[in-house]
Amino acid sequence: MPLVDMPLEKLKAYQGISPKPDDFDAYWDRAIAEMKAVDPQIEMKPADFQVPFAECYDLTFTGVRGARIYAKYVKPKNVAEPHPAVVQFHGYSGHSGDWTSKLGYAALGFSVLAMDVRGQGGKSEDTGGVKGNTLRGHIIRGADDHPDNLLFRHIFLDTAQLAGIAMELPEVDPSRVAAIGGSQGGALTLACAALEPRVSRLVPVYPFLSDYRRVWEMDLAKDAYEELRIYFRLFDPMHEREEAFFRTLGYIDVQFLAPRIRGDVLMGTGLMDTVTPPSTQFAAYNKITSPKKLAVYPDYGHEGLPGMDEKTMTFLKELL
Repeated sequence: MPLVDMPLEKLKAYQGISPKPDDFDAYWDRAIAEMKAVDPQIEMKPADFQVPFAECYDLTFTGVRGARIYAKYVKPKNVAEPHPAVVQFHGYSGHSGDWTSKLGYAALGFSVLAMDVRGQGGKSEDTGGVKGNTLRGHIIRGADDHPDNLLFRHIFLDTAQLAGIAMELPEVDPSRVAAIGGSQGGALTLACAALEPRVSRLVPVYPFLSDYRRVWEMDLAKDAYEELRIYFRLFDPMHEREEAFFRTLGYIDVQFLAPRIRGDVLMGTGLMDTVTPPSTQFAAYNKITSPKKLAVYPDYGHEGLPGMDEKTMTFLKELL
């Protein structure tokens, strides 16, 4: 079988090579406390798009550092309450997608909340306020500032806050909230379930934002990870701060959040993935201690995985 990374048996044992900050757990405990202190000021307005079997709303809430975060909310009609919900997260630089992509779950009886990541392709705000580089990329945003100002810290907290908002909706059963997404959405799915451990099921597909040093050493700092190379070229051309840089990124490395996950996990991965290398995905998967299973596609890369949407829906249907 062709390989772009390690053989599968080695992937199943791989534990990652990026450095974990010594105060990682204290960092995230402090971040969660900041999130919980925020008044979300939730607003919900009927959307222009509507269908007969569900109600569609534009939902906004205030996240950490004052950003207003947008999510599409689809609530099924004529469904017993409380019912399950699924929160959805999109790929890097994208947005929450069309309303129609939420209707399958709504037709089954799920409420659906799909978030626009702050500062990317949708309606959520990026409030800025960071010292240092903001020229290219969200991964490195705040890397030369205090770690509490890393942009993905705030984005990870947005995901957990949205899941918590879903759990507080009177029509939703808080014990039956799931999270799904691919690529960046896969990383945000892991972060969401780690920072809001009441998430009961999650499906991360080829998750991004894991084991940054491994990406660098594989010479795959391109495509979604291009800003790692840009950072060194523009801000540390002699690599004098390389160790400190990767250690700082450790705060927003999903492999180190993975042990906090308590929900059941189904992960999809393609072994020919050169965008989010399989070893980086397994670095996170192998640290999950809750019930988990893999859907492995040996001949597929960072692309649509045949049948993965159906596997995801089947996995989540057990919450109905």
